[in-house]
Amino acid sequence: MRTETFTASDGTEIAFHRIDGGDADASRDRAAPPAIVVGGGPLRGVEYLEDLAGVAADRPLVVLHPRGTPTTGGTSRGFWRDADDLVELADRLGLAEADVVAHSAGTRLALAALARHPERVRTLALLTPAAAWFVDVERDGVEIGRARRDPLVDAALASLTGDEPVDQAGFDRAREIEGPAGYARWGERERVHSAVGAWSLASIDGWFSDIPEDAVARILAAPRHPTLVIAGDQDILVGVRTVEAYAAALGADLVMLDSCGHYPWVEQPAAFRSALGGWLTQD
Repeated sequence: MRTETFTASDGTEIAFHRIDGGDADASRDRAAPPAIVVGGGPLRGVEYLEDLAGVAADRPLVVLHPRGTPTTGGTSRGFWRDADDLVELADRLGLAEADVVAHSAGTRLALAALARHPERVRTLALLTPAAAWFVDVERDGVEIGRARRDPLVDAALASLTGDEPVDQAGFDRAREIEGPAGYARWGERERVHSAVGAWSLASIDGWFSDIPEDAVARILAAPRHPTLVIAGDQDILVGVRTVEAYAAALGADLVMLDSCGHYPWVEQPAAFRSALGGWLTQD
């Protein structure tokens, strides 16, 4: 991963990197502008996104490294204000409007960009989105997890629903315990992936700061743009009912992947690439 930077309006150097599909794919569709990708966590090291199952062969991607991630550093001003960095990255790339792909907590920043700068967002693809904050529907993740009848998942649920970590050591331990809840199965591929991408507890606190009380209302009042939601039918972390309600509230197309948890490019790469690649290459 070779990072580049741009200078934000407040003087902060923000990192990003490009993903392309190789020479053959680049020659096939060299004129396609890149889509901008925002990772989740929140503020997890962006390498956990990998190459999104090779979607860049269908459309070039540029991955934003938000404030508070290891590569950009610093402290998030809150996802609501940090949405401005997405727009400034679009400026750096020469995009009048952007197709935005966001995962999990990163979908909050994407929706904030829609509310704050609707003229700069062309389409949204929201991957296993954080949904409970947006809709008044009880999350069913615990129900999904208990149905697995797996002691490792039960331990993950106990951690997820227990006391919040108070220091980085406790946070790192909780992340290790909670890993199996992120996937529909817990094999070697999933174990390796769960350890990729550093998180900082202090950065997470900043991510949730200074969010307007009417953030959801502002998002819903923004002009509607074409939106795709990709979800997993075994996603313990965000649930299924909540994501269905979230997609309905946004007027989004919903693709529910079978036997899939929170990381569809890891768990169901072919189905995921078909869904997202098809979305990003439509007229």
